[in-house]
Amino acid sequence: MCVGIPLQIIAVDGTNATGHDGSHIDLSLTGTQPVGTWVLGFLGAAREVISAEEAALITRALDGMRRVMAGGELGDAFADLEARTPQLPPHLQAALDAGQTQA
Repeated sequence: MCVGIPLQIIAVDGTNATGHDGSHIDLSLTGTQPVGTWVLGFLGAAREVISAEEAALITRALDGMRRVMAGGELGDAFADLEARTPQLPPHLQAALDAGQTQA
């Protein structure tokens, strides 16, 4: 499994950037982004641009997983998910709304 890490861009040189943690980020998939932009990085490559709010939620979830792996408690790492009802992807919700209950 590959886990995306939120990274804020602090320096840019074409399609190469530096993240706030000092990591190298390849921007080939997202195109050049301005300094301050948050991206979701996978193995040194930015896969998508994300908001600061989404970066904070992902970081909180990753911190919770680190705590659990170290024998601690999950805490409120997934509070944003616990506070909402499950949502179907749009195509499945449309099928359900149309009365389809089986494939």
